Amino acid sequence: MLTNFHTHTRRCLHAFGTEEDYVQEAVIKGVKKLGFSDHGPFPDHDFGLRMPFAELNDYLKEIERLKVVYQGKIQLYKGLEIEYHPRYREYYRQLLTEFGLDYLALGEHQFTAKDGTVKNIFFAQSTEDYLEYADAVCEGMRTGYFQFVAHPDLMFLNNLAPDENTLLACERILDCAAETHTVLEYNANGFRRERKCYPEGLRYPYPYAPFWEMVRERKLPVIVGADCHSPQQVCDFTFLDAISRAQETGLYLVNDIFEMTNRD
Repeated sequence: MLTNFHTHTRRCLHAFGTEEDYVQEAVIKGVKKLGFSDHGPFPDHDFGLRMPFAELNDYLKEIERLKVVYQGKIQLYKGLEIEYHPRYREYYRQLLTEFGLDYLALGEHQFTAKDGTVKNIFFAQSTEDYLEYADAVCEGMRTGYFQFVAHPDLMFLNNLAPDENTLLACERILDCAAETHTVLEYNANGFRRERKCYPEGLRYPYPYAPFWEMVRERKLPVIVGADCHSPQQVCDFTFLDAISRAQETGLYLVNDIFEMTNRD
């Protein structure tokens, strides 16, 4: 059964298409469950490349409308991909209760470092930043607010040579995922990026093969996410290829972040 729980819309300011555009494409391609997870806004700060807070209610109302219109054709879910910052713990709770979201995906693009500064994992200065990134991801998982971790291996888009910190960061994330029973996402969007020369050779920024070999060894549950930024990417060749790659790796794949059913 085809499912996708990582979907962005034009509201995040770097994707294309309305919510209904994605639903229509998903129905055509035979996707049975579609979760919307646009980049979540914060009420008092704009971290950039995300939906304005003023649009959040309209976003949720539109998904509710589409649930009625497309009832019987596809199951739709209201979610957000959002970073974890300790000072917003109450806000995450409100999103899942007062705002009525079905789920939150932990997408740690930027994170609160130990010294209180906000760092962006896209611009890691050294593998020491990998450790702080891993600790932030783990802290988010332990809150219980996040249904899955989006692209947990995002740090490997940096052009830094693997070392002891690299291994330790991976182990911390995987240990915590096992401890908290949090699903990890094998992200198809990494394959949409160009392969580049890294210290260990030519590869995609992510998914990072050594990380997922460790996931396979631990038999942790994995969901494949399209991370679509246009309707055509809901179920394109790259997404289907990512599913095949994950299967070939021997990952324990699930196709539902709620029911944890095996992917056919």
